[in-house]
Amino acid sequence: MLGLLFLTKNKKRTLEESVQLIQQGDTLLLNEIIDAYKPFIAKNVSSVCKRYIYETDDEFSIGLIAFNEAIEKYSPEKGSSLLSFSEVIIKRRVIDYIRKQTKNQHVSIDLTYSSLEEESAGMVIVNELSLDEYKKKSDDEVRKEEIIQFQALLSSFNLSFRDLVENSPKHTDARENAILVAKVLIENTELKIFLYEKKRLPIKQLEKMVNVSRKTIERNRKYIIAIALILSSDYVYLNDYLKGVLET
Repeated sequence: MLGLLFLTKNKKRTLEESVQLIQQGDTLLLNEIIDAYKPFIAKNVSSVCKRYIYETDDEFSIGLIAFNEAIEKYSPEKGSSLLSFSEVIIKRRVIDYIRKQTKNQHVSIDLTYSSLEEESAGMVIVNELSLDEYKKKSDDEVRKEEIIQFQALLSSFNLSFRDLVENSPKHTDARENAILVAKVLIENTELKIFLYEKKRLPIKQLEKMVNVSRKTIERNRKYIIAIALILSSDYVYLNDYLKGVLET
């Protein structure tokens, strides 16, 4: 537990401030942070694997690499703490690893069945179903945690899921326009900073950058903010959901 309360020699330095120093090239501090947060990494990897993970396990190595990746990619503009951000990255990478392993195991099962006559077809089917169910549970867990994190982020903007349901554009073209406005917003660093600092849309500036009326932007304000928060954060499943709409 002490590792999760990691303090550097400068007790006033936050974890996010330490990350800024690491991103500037402080490799010694990087090693200290990773070592201190090994329990945090193991906890998140174990929650995906549904068993206790030791430092000698391959899955733990995947978690270490993912935590390092999170440190490299983290930015306060993402709207979440480093630990929340790294939690998503760790679980995402471990799930990817499990998927690759289950594919290899699927091939192994087929080969075993082909070479051993006493192996029953029923056992092969049970194994495949077990792997699929395990993968589904892992995906569901990460998806659930994404939603919880997004709900907390919405709350910081005084928004809720109910607001989104009640204020979501009714027509497809209106939703697509709102998403495109959100995309323009998060692609502009100045406007994105304004959004996170002021907790409101820079409507006047957006009106000049998009082919959408001020009235429409104001009417869809809550929806546009929510979409912008998703697009500027590392939400795996929520971003996948929006991807299809953006590419239509």
